[in-house]
Order: sequence, then C-alpha cells, then structure tokens
Amino acid sequence: MKSRGERHIGLLNGFAAYGMWGLVPLFWPLLKPAGAAEILAHRMVWSLVFVAVALVFVRRWAWAGELVRQPRRLALITVAAALITVNWGVYIWAVNSGHVVEASLGYFINPLVTIAMGVVLLKERLRRVQWVAVGVGAAAVLVLTVGYGRPPWISLTLAFSFATYGLVKKKVNLGGVESLAAETAIQFLPALGYLLWLGHQGDLSFASGGPGHAALLASTGIVTALPLVCFGAAAIRVPLSTLGLLQYLAPVFQFLLGIFYFGEAMPPERWAGFALVWLALTLLTWDALRTARTLRREIGRPGTTMTTGTVGAVRTAESLASGPEPLESPTARP
Repeated sequence: MKSRGERHIGLLNGFAAYGMWGLVPLFWPLLKPAGAAEILAHRMVWSLVFVAVALVFVRRWAWAGELVRQPRRLALITVAAALITVNWGVYIWAVNSGHVVEASLGYFINPLVTIAMGVVLLKERLRRVQWVAVGVGAAAVLVLTVGYGRPPWISLTLAFSFATYGLVKKKVNLGGVESLAAETAIQFLPALGYLLWLGHQGDLSFASGGPGHAALLASTGIVTALPLVCFGAAAIRVPLSTLGLLQYLAPVFQFLLGIFYFGEAMPPERWAGFALVWLALTLLTWDALRTARTLRREIGRPGTTMTTGTVGAVRTAESLASGPEPLESPTARP
C-alpha cells in the first residue's frame, strides 16, 4: 500500500506526463520552417541520444543483450518502430497543418478502436455496455465524416496506429524507456540518412536556421522522453484506474488548444460527432469502474479466496478505463 505522500508524488507526475503530452501541439510549430519529415527524423535521432544517456546514467543495459538474442522480439520491436513512425509523423504533420482538433479526436477514439480490435483479432467478448460504447463511437465517425466531407483519416490513422502498437507491445513486454531506446535505435540510421540527404540537397533547416533553431530541433529528444519518465514515476505510485482517467487530459488539452489557441473551426456537425465520442467514452469508463468495484466487493466477502485470476480480472476491469495497455505503450504518445 502506497503512502499518501507517494500517491501525491504519483499524481503530480501523472498530471505532468499527460499535461506535457496535451500541450505538445504548442511545440511543433516552433520548429518551422522545418517540415514534418525533418522534424520526425530529428525526433528519432535525438530521442535515441537522450534515452541512451539516461540508460547509461542508471546502468540499465541488461535487457539489450537479451533482446538481441531473441529474433522474434526484435521483429516485433521493428513493427512497433514502424507504427511509432506513422503515429508521430501524422501527428506532427496534423498539428503544423492546422488539424489539431482532428488529431485530438484520434486519442479520444483510441480506447474504442482498441476494444474493437480485441473483438476482431483476439476474439474477446464484450459486455453489453461496451458494445453500446463501440456502436456510439462508430456512429460518431459517420457523423464526423459528414461534417468533414471526408472520413476523419487523421484521427483514424492515429487511433489505429496507437491501438496496433499496443497489441504489438503486449507481446514484446519491455518497459517504456527501454522500449523507446530499442525502437529509436531501429529508426536511427534511416532517420540520420534522411537528414544527411536533406543536408546534401541544401534543404536541412537544422544547418541553416541558426543555433536557436538547431537547439529546438535537438530538444525533440527531451520533449519525447521527459513525459515518459514522469509517466513511469506515476505508474508505480497510483492505481491503474486513476492513471487511466488521467490519460484523457492529453486529448482534452489538445482539443482546447485547437479551438481557443489555433482557432480551428467547430461547426455544429463536428460538435455532434465529438459529443457522441465523449458519450461512448463515458459509458466505457463507467462500465469499467463499475465492474472493478463489483469484483473488489466479491473479493472482500468473508471466505472468498483471492486467486491470481481474480486479481487479474480486477486489474483488467480497471485498465479498460485507460485504453490500450497504458503501462506498456506510452512511447506512442504525440
């Protein structure tokens, strides 16, 4: 049982992590005139540099030797790295192209996409309220398709890439910092090669934008890794259900920034679509927390034996409020 001070530290770190992820749309425009592809490449390169220094400092390298000797896990890490590339690239492009609200929608619908993928790919069985939530989410996508005049492809790409990443990471079973190191190690050479090619073409803003611009591009590594460090500090101190509820801070902040800071339009049909998404998430979260409470009451009855399966059921019910594998998948955040 964690002390009140430990839980307080965990909450502060949780707010810090999701707050930084929620406010990151303010950062990417600062990197212009660098294009989305150059920013993405810098993020890959400098993230590896930052996390490698951190791992050297804490002397956590044993996992790397084990990973190299396991080709299947290496292959899964490669798939995860590809999914991160898509997720990060689309998000950076969306923010710098004036689609912050649509990008935030991707992280709102992500839990619904994860549940749908669990049914289709893993043959999981849903409770009635979960089916209703998925149905309401699907209706929201249809409403938003009408509102945008096209499918919300930015949102869907972000949600599906993040959800698929969660499924892959479940098989890899690496911690957040270690996973970021392994994935960016795979990304490093292609990203560095692209930056060198841009420099050869004379289109590398890192070399032509001055020392301040270069420092901002280099800081993409810190912007990527620092929230992850705070997330890790929160994950070991607060309940999974609390962490799950905190995760909605990020898309809420992004949504508010899109409307009030970037001045993006929100016609009535988009409000209707978002309202349906929020209704689906409310149903999903309520059902997950209710199920967790029911299981805990059953465990607390006299004569009840707390088996490993029962404990796992409680943790699963709590984690449904947080979307896809929140303790294993934070590196896919924007």
